[in-house]
Amino acid sequence: MPPVRRLTAILAADVAGYSRLMGVDEEGTHERLQTHLRELVNPKVAEHRGRIVKNTGDGFLAEFASVVDAVRCAVEVQRGMNERNAETSPENRIEFRVGINLGDVIAEEHDIFGDGVNVAARLEALAAPGGICLSGTVRDHIGDRLPYAFEEMGEQQVKNIARRVRAYRVRDRTKPLQETSPALPQPLPLPDKPSIAVMPFENMSGDPEQEYFADGMVEEIITALSRIRWLFVIARNSSFTYKGQAIDVKRVGQELGVRYVLEGSVRKAGRRVRITAQLIDAQSGTHLWADRFDGSLEDVFELQDKVASSVAGVIEPALRAAEIHWSSQRPTQDLTAYDLYLHALSETASFEKDRLRRALEFLGQAIERDPRYGLALALAALCHHRLLSAGDGEMHRGPAVDLARRALQAAPEDPEVLAVAAFVLGVLGEDVDVAVSLVDRALALNPSFGLGWYWSGVLRIMVGDPDLALEHFETFLRLSPRERHFVHLTGIGMALFMKRRFEEAAAKLLGSLETAPNFMVSLRFLAACYAHMDRFEEAREIVERLRAMTPFVIRDASYLRNAEHRELLLSGLRLAMGEAT
Repeated sequence: MPPVRRLTAILAADVAGYSRLMGVDEEGTHERLQTHLRELVNPKVAEHRGRIVKNTGDGFLAEFASVVDAVRCAVEVQRGMNERNAETSPENRIEFRVGINLGDVIAEEHDIFGDGVNVAARLEALAAPGGICLSGTVRDHIGDRLPYAFEEMGEQQVKNIARRVRAYRVRDRTKPLQETSPALPQPLPLPDKPSIAVMPFENMSGDPEQEYFADGMVEEIITALSRIRWLFVIARNSSFTYKGQAIDVKRVGQELGVRYVLEGSVRKAGRRVRITAQLIDAQSGTHLWADRFDGSLEDVFELQDKVASSVAGVIEPALRAAEIHWSSQRPTQDLTAYDLYLHALSETASFEKDRLRRALEFLGQAIERDPRYGLALALAALCHHRLLSAGDGEMHRGPAVDLARRALQAAPEDPEVLAVAAFVLGVLGEDVDVAVSLVDRALALNPSFGLGWYWSGVLRIMVGDPDLALEHFETFLRLSPRERHFVHLTGIGMALFMKRRFEEAAAKLLGSLETAPNFMVSLRFLAACYAHMDRFEEAREIVERLRAMTPFVIRDASYLRNAEHRELLLSGLRLAMGEAT
């Protein structure tokens, strides 16, 4: 059957400065946001005949049959937020940015997709905190039906949308919305060594299909820079949250806590590649260096090295050239295999099963061309592990372990390979002591590898050291301050559970489930949390959710080496199961 399509008014909203608020007070921010959604947003959406499609962790997506209803709802929500924020200091306010578009969407039970949704999200990014931004299509359909003023913003070129989008700000004529002048975020303290964030490079190829290649170039430059141990390099997952936005370098420096920002573009035409880059001092806005690098695809690794070495040389002129020369350690000599790896990398940004399977197809072809391509082997191992964790079947366990071991044999000095292999082998029941030593070695080689610190935290939980796990999760969050993925909340929740800080653990685990509601690790620990807190009704609900997904509510917890920690989890689950029967 063809997909179900409909024309709908799409409202996308997120919280301005959400990462900063979470960095200051995660539990408090989460609780306040949920209260606003429950007491204000959800009732207003229902009142105006709308439907909450989904919560997005830091916001929500809603749809309406009428653009008039959508805009009226947005205005009333923003008015209500102004009233609710009246007694809150500016730096602690939760303020929504709202974008509204009218478009044809593909509709599923719990989500909607399509160009119309993407445009709404881009309009949301253009809105000021506390503000509303409409597409020209919405403005045209409203006419004079509402007592609001519409300030034209002109045609906007937004990321990944081929056409320009007419945009309008909304103002209430009869009762103007309180103007919100967002306080500048409190800058993160600068690290005690030179710090840099590499922004997503613009794809200048004229072909949206080449986006993966431009993103791959940035990934490689970040990796190259992060191997310089005296540099503090922000992780890709945080710098890429600015993708598609007009970048204010000073704001980026404050939000990420870095001194330098690298911007640029990539143009791939046939077998030729051009990389342009500029280095900016984020505190002063001064352009420190700019250059252009031209070459063939056969020179692509050398071009990446030149960008990284030039940037490092500007930051620290006395840098020894040997420290930033990686040409002799290229991950593969096969450029087709490298291109396939970049395709796979773009698919692994998501935990969606179909995308992970596509990534494995690309990686299989890359490994067939170069059986000793360590990064491809490691990424394939990670994909199999993610599919196993997502309940796709035990058939992924053997390949994950085998590929991780092959990756170690192929690239025993590559820090990313070491960290990925350590994580996969450790969590799949191999020798956890060996896994810990591997990840320690990886982080010694590349202290800026953010995910390595996260994976190290998970392994520390397994060996019974939740305090060190929390330290490593904190390092991960500092290297990736705009990270919104659910897994780090799960990890922190697990560590807090082991320390018997059940209230805090439950808040983290609930936060992870907002993004991944069926993540069974979070559900099991949350059920045990509730049981140990004597919140048996909530524990029962979590157990029923688990039973709907798996016959194994209680699973072997032998991966937890500490007997006390293991019994804490199992006894909590038994209590929850006892209340559920």
